[in-house]
Amino acid sequence: MSEITIMTVPLKFVNHSIEDYAMQVTYDPVSNEGNVVYNLSVIKNEDLDFAISMLKDAYKTGVTVSGRVKFFSSGERVEGYVVPKGFTGIATLCSITFDGLLIRRGIPITPIGGGVVEIEKRTPLRFTHMILYEHTTIDPLQVLISQKTTSVTSVMRTGSGAILANIREFHMEAEPQVGMVLDELSNSSLSGILEVGIPNLALLGVPVSPQFVAIAAVGGTNAMAAIREGGCWVQTQAMKGLMDISEMEEIRNC
Repeated sequence: MSEITIMTVPLKFVNHSIEDYAMQVTYDPVSNEGNVVYNLSVIKNEDLDFAISMLKDAYKTGVTVSGRVKFFSSGERVEGYVVPKGFTGIATLCSITFDGLLIRRGIPITPIGGGVVEIEKRTPLRFTHMILYEHTTIDPLQVLISQKTTSVTSVMRTGSGAILANIREFHMEAEPQVGMVLDELSNSSLSGILEVGIPNLALLGVPVSPQFVAIAAVGGTNAMAAIREGGCWVQTQAMKGLMDISEMEEIRNC
């Protein structure tokens, strides 16, 4: 009997992928230059006009990380992936870029997880679903989009509903440095901070470690969730790779 060779491939949990990508972020909010982490979504060509309108509305209503996008036509290669015939690829900014900004300032962060946040009258109330990064090999927001747990369109139109978001924590001693980063983001291409917590207190129902502060940010795939809610076919891969932000254009100019 011939021997069977068993090959084992180590699992890579999402928190490790976040750390890998965050360490490679070079984006500077002041100069608005450098590499950012992006998500890649694919839609049918006939849905492109609708997708652009939803991307614009999502940015205007503050449920996306950024208004920067990049479109890929059928046949174009993106990080080893070829956009199929009849489809368009859309790169959007991933909120993990924010984690990279903190790390570049010497602020250690601990990614906690991604989930769905209930919004009422444009105020975030609590996470209703949460998948911890350390317990999954697939991006939580990617999973939650497929399970149709959002009502992003409702938030965009009425201010109430459920959107995708993620949460991380940092030590309370780094609050001044984090505050500086948040100030710099106010005039940059990157936004989407949902809420900043208080030391030792849970944020939106998610507990934090002793002497730590949590920050929640909107998910970079909320616009894609809205497009899907509109009845369109969408396939998304979160944290697809890194891209110079100068390669992306403002959705309001599309």
